[in-house]
Amino acid sequence: MDIPQVQISGLDSSHHPGSAQKAEMRDMDIDSSQHTVTANDATTQDVSMPSKTTELEPISMKEAAPPNRYPSLRFLEYLRSPIVEITIGKGESKTTLTAHQKLLLESPFLAERVALFDSSGPRCIELPDEDVEAFGFFLQFQYTRNYTSSLADASSDEDTATGEIDDSGDQLLKHACVYTLAEKLGILALKTLAHSKIHRVNSTPHGEIAYARYVYAHTPASDVTIRKPVASFWALRSHVLRHEAEEEFRKLCLEVPEFCFDVFSMVLDHKEKRTQDKAESESAIKGSGRKRLRSGL
Repeated sequence: MDIPQVQISGLDSSHHPGSAQKAEMRDMDIDSSQHTVTANDATTQDVSMPSKTTELEPISMKEAAPPNRYPSLRFLEYLRSPIVEITIGKGESKTTLTAHQKLLLESPFLAERVALFDSSGPRCIELPDEDVEAFGFFLQFQYTRNYTSSLADASSDEDTATGEIDDSGDQLLKHACVYTLAEKLGILALKTLAHSKIHRVNSTPHGEIAYARYVYAHTPASDVTIRKPVASFWALRSHVLRHEAEEEFRKLCLEVPEFCFDVFSMVLDHKEKRTQDKAESESAIKGSGRKRLRSGL
């Protein structure tokens, strides 16, 4: 006797793996609040399987249906929105980019500019002080949730450390510009992504100095997320790295007193901690010696 088979429509068994972004953090002595959270930090969970005697409760078709069968419809909402022209830079470097208005509204900064548009007038935003490349990466992120300078292979992460050395600091500065732009535009996810990409770059002392100068010139003192790793990096390695770029390091310390103070403070903190650890260790040894002496009387 043939057993009838029942097929339930509406169930999609396709699997779409998330994009893994592995960040190689520099070997720095920083607390966990400054660590960048990456997309491939996965947690393993124990799944308890039902026993053979477990009775399965009937599932209604409403519960069995996927929550969003057509996710592309949301993206179509962006594509249906009006086109906005964004003019970046000044003079000969002025460049005009275009984007769908709905994507720009995710930024509180740009949403204020859009609100000033006349219903019948042109839709144009001028940003003379912004970097065109960084803003291009912002738009790419808004459409794809990632950014890379290689549009030919946007699915791969070209910024993963592969042994190439960034001697000039250009790669570090590229992501640092995206970080500061994301802060200004209020796009937290892009800011986090840019910070994670920074820690995948293999750089030299010359590149690190250029990066440190930019960070301290374009971020507030309260932004310890990006400033503290910079200061910690130099505090732990300045006795070695400064010999490779001593003149540039000295110049940076004179030009940016905040950087010099942060590095110097961390050097003193580490020295004080070593002194305290040594004192506690010696105290423990002496204490244990007295106990042995009393026990022998």
